[in-house]
Amino acid sequence: MTTPTSTEIPFLELHEASTLIRSRQLSSREVTEAMLERIERLEPRLQAFATVMAESALAEADRADALLSRGNWLGDLHGVPVAVKDLANTHDAPTGAGTTIHADFRPDFDATVVARLRTAGAVILGKLRLTEGAFTGHHPDLPTPVNPWDADTWSGVSSSGSGVATAAGLCFASLGSDTGGSIRLPSSANGVTGLKPTWGRVSRHGIFALAPSLDHIGPMTRSSRDAAIVLRAIAGHDPADPTSSLEPVPDYPNELHVDRAPVVGFDRTLAEEHFDDATNAMLEDTITKVTGLGWRVLEVETPGFEAAAKEWTALCGVETAGVHSETYPARADEYGPDLSGLIDIGRGLSAVDYHRLLESRRDFTGRMRTLMADIDLLLLPGFGVGSPTIAQMANLGSDQKLFAAVTVPTAPIDNCGMPSITLPAGFTDRGTPLAAQFVGGDFAEPLVLAAGHAFQQVTDHHTRHPAL
Repeated sequence: MTTPTSTEIPFLELHEASTLIRSRQLSSREVTEAMLERIERLEPRLQAFATVMAESALAEADRADALLSRGNWLGDLHGVPVAVKDLANTHDAPTGAGTTIHADFRPDFDATVVARLRTAGAVILGKLRLTEGAFTGHHPDLPTPVNPWDADTWSGVSSSGSGVATAAGLCFASLGSDTGGSIRLPSSANGVTGLKPTWGRVSRHGIFALAPSLDHIGPMTRSSRDAAIVLRAIAGHDPADPTSSLEPVPDYPNELHVDRAPVVGFDRTLAEEHFDDATNAMLEDTITKVTGLGWRVLEVETPGFEAAAKEWTALCGVETAGVHSETYPARADEYGPDLSGLIDIGRGLSAVDYHRLLESRRDFTGRMRTLMADIDLLLLPGFGVGSPTIAQMANLGSDQKLFAAVTVPTAPIDNCGMPSITLPAGFTDRGTPLAAQFVGGDFAEPLVLAAGHAFQQVTDHHTRHPAL
């Protein structure tokens, strides 16, 4: 591999940067300095970082180089600069979770996912901005990350900083969280690959929660191959999180092969009812691509996605009210309108209301498992509106059709906890990204990653970058 220039380094895929560092064509310090210089230049415009950890990142890069000089290579993340969403505890930087109330909170330990990244040799560049408490809206007193493809285009929620930073070449990978679509929506909006693992596949210890039974932590990267590398590092049981799964962790990067042609389910009626023309054209093109790979596409009827999406808000609200019980309503005047509105919804539900929601969620999950027993993957868009503008999304709370287009392909997959990969799959007429989503059955991450990798071998959408 030819040694890239400092201007070429930021848009390498993670595995390419790893190869260059391992072969010592580049040092981790050189790569880290290139990223920090780019962050310094672009961050005032993009507002992706809550905290840049330059000093500690350079120290970690020097440690990685010293280890490598002694012949100690820790794996594919060794010396590679990444960044994490600012709801993951870091012992050496604040964790504000997109709030003003917790802006100065300094935990004394790393979240398990951060600790595992560091154990794997990754260099932590900093903490990435998110919406307040990881819900839908940024706190009115804090900056909103700017979509690097187009400043007037929505950058997604709530892992918006993770999507912007990864797309703009400010890190080689990032961590996001997904409670109702917040890995998939910003991955779609910013043209990156996002993996929402099975609930419990990745520890939530040290993560500021939005709704614990819906929260998922996962990687946002340039490619499916890179997502596999990050997932291998962060997945697995954690005694500090008793809800984390005991399932063994596969060697994801070395299982990126589809052993047999998968059966892909597609609900055309759902698409026609809820998704816009640009999104449906992208889905049809995706179907053409996968049938060209020899995969079989089967028309299916999905089990009550619209109802599941509507119920998600109330389910989330109850849990969010519990998470914030120490500060809300006691400090309600310090909250932004979106998060406080969600908490009020949760606090207003009765025990009977909540019981009915839980029964409906269990029913939906059972019907999804029945569907996935007959297919290997379910094709959905990353979200159902083709790269909406900020002005369009200002109406999300009042426009029911828009709300359904955004939540129908995302929130139900959090309700049932199944894994999903979001893949760049096209562009709008104005050059902004569109994305497809492959959903798999419980713990089918090897299949969804392999499917994503196969798709990216016959498309080049993920290799295109914003012209900054």
